Amino acid sequence: MRPQRAPEPRLTVIQLLPALQSGGVERSTLEICQALGQAGHRAIVVSAGGRLLPELQATGAEHIALDIGRKSPLSLRHARTLRRLFGERQVDIVHARSRLPAWLGWLALRGMPQARRPHLVTTVHGLNSPGRYSAVMTYGERVICVSETVRQYVLQHYPGTDAGKLRVIPRGIDPAQFPRTPAPDRAARLRAAQSHPALGGDGPLLLLPGRGTRLKGHADALQLLAGLRAGGSDARLWLPGARESGRQAYIAELDAEAARLGIADAVAFTAPTSRIADAYAASDLVLQLSRKPEAFGRTVIEALSAGRPVLGWAHGGVGELLAELQPQGAVAAFDAQALLAGARALLAQPPPPLVTMPAYTLRAMQDATLSVYREFFDDPHASAPR
Repeated sequence: MRPQRAPEPRLTVIQLLPALQSGGVERSTLEICQALGQAGHRAIVVSAGGRLLPELQATGAEHIALDIGRKSPLSLRHARTLRRLFGERQVDIVHARSRLPAWLGWLALRGMPQARRPHLVTTVHGLNSPGRYSAVMTYGERVICVSETVRQYVLQHYPGTDAGKLRVIPRGIDPAQFPRTPAPDRAARLRAAQSHPALGGDGPLLLLPGRGTRLKGHADALQLLAGLRAGGSDARLWLPGARESGRQAYIAELDAEAARLGIADAVAFTAPTSRIADAYAASDLVLQLSRKPEAFGRTVIEALSAGRPVLGWAHGGVGELLAELQPQGAVAAFDAQALLAGARALLAQPPPPLVTMPAYTLRAMQDATLSVYREFFDDPHASAPR
């Protein structure tokens, strides 16, 4: 008779991050809380709170309000609070997702007896400026990197890091939230044009989702649109997220550039949309033109899931994803002529949609993260925090 496997221990995992407003760090935190709850574990989050707090609580996780993201010498006092919290809640794993919370968590752990000290996991979500302050993200007993790009960045800038404790776990999406739609999707395009008349017409629609900052490459997208229209195309460009509160001067700058290029009537700078999947469906080509290399590039995965080709600069996590999933869309960074040629080629002959992307699903990310947590209990000799 086959021996029965011992039941998996119920873990208490506490995640540390500055706040619960918006962004990839926050979203990943909620997704891991959901996975912990579904697996019968206990999830706790420490942050200053924010608009995503109701979503967090809906996962069954406990939230403890503590402003551990404020860059002030006074924040050091929170290390003592965290130390007490780790002991009272009998925490098994501390998972730090940002630099200041990681420092506070690390200091808290250092003050605990080793026999009762939780294990430390860190996730490197971004390509942070290298230095002593950022080095804390390599202090975890396990260090999760959201892409191979991040892994290489860590090893390059922190050569003393043990490569054996790094785990590459890409961010994932729920494919059901980005369903494949027919291309072109006339109904979705009509809805977009009804909301934003500049997006009407029969020509191709280019989409660049991104915040209202120069780093997202909005000016490069405008130049690309001008090139396509100069060649006779009735192409249009939608930039959801570019229009943000407090960024009026930047929008005025983009408006002036569009007018100078003669494309002002073919561009829509809009606020972020809560219906981004519908925006992908309406588009013919999705752009990812961040001027600064990104750690991952979630929009690439979302767009490909929706069945839309992606065109982007071949650097950082975006370049990594395109090289693996859709090489035709990778363009040498900041080569405007190559970008124009790439857009024309993808619009003329879009690559066939991917059948599946199993490595980039939400479930794959959740399962891989929980597997990292289990490593400490499969290996009782796992190292203690530095």
